[in-house]
Amino acid sequence: MGTYVYVDGFNCYYRVVKGTPYKWLDLSALCRHLLRGHNVQRIKYFTAHVSARPNDPDVPTRQQIYLRALRTIPNLEIILGQFVQNPVRLPVAWSDPLRFETVIRTEEKGSDVNLASHILHDGHRGCYDVAVVISDDSDLAEPLRMVKQELGLVTGILTSNRRPSLSLHRYATFYRRIRRGVLQLSQFPEVITDAAGSFHKPPSW
Repeated sequence: MGTYVYVDGFNCYYRVVKGTPYKWLDLSALCRHLLRGHNVQRIKYFTAHVSARPNDPDVPTRQQIYLRALRTIPNLEIILGQFVQNPVRLPVAWSDPLRFETVIRTEEKGSDVNLASHILHDGHRGCYDVAVVISDDSDLAEPLRMVKQELGLVTGILTSNRRPSLSLHRYATFYRRIRRGVLQLSQFPEVITDAAGSFHKPPSW
């Protein structure tokens, strides 16, 4: 059975690897460990280029290094959305009298829509027998429902939670939990070589 894997990059980072020493995640290895018996033909990774933060100016550099590592996976494709930062004035919690402060709001635009579009388009084209999503975003429930109920295809979810969100679980044929032991086994080498030369895992990772 041909399997396509759709990775919500920001959701995967914040829900699976943030706060762990396993950010140097080899998604191909992760799929081999969690999807044994599947013929993983394509991995699609949905993300956006991030901007530097005042307290962490190296965020874009680390991301570019990681995307470079992902590009060494032959069957992986990166689909980019947009990362937007805007100053907004918001009320201060429990302030009396009410006060407002200007804060920087960061939003990632397009990845969930791109993922939903690709999983449905690929399904209608007959690209896969099994669609697996690495995300716990309940906004993906409707495209999963359409793939399972209307196209009659198998759906799976990989999540760090004991079980996916209820809305996703309802439309998943199966799910696998991403445990720390699997993350540990699914790391890129410290040094990777591609057509441009050798590069290293970010030191802070």
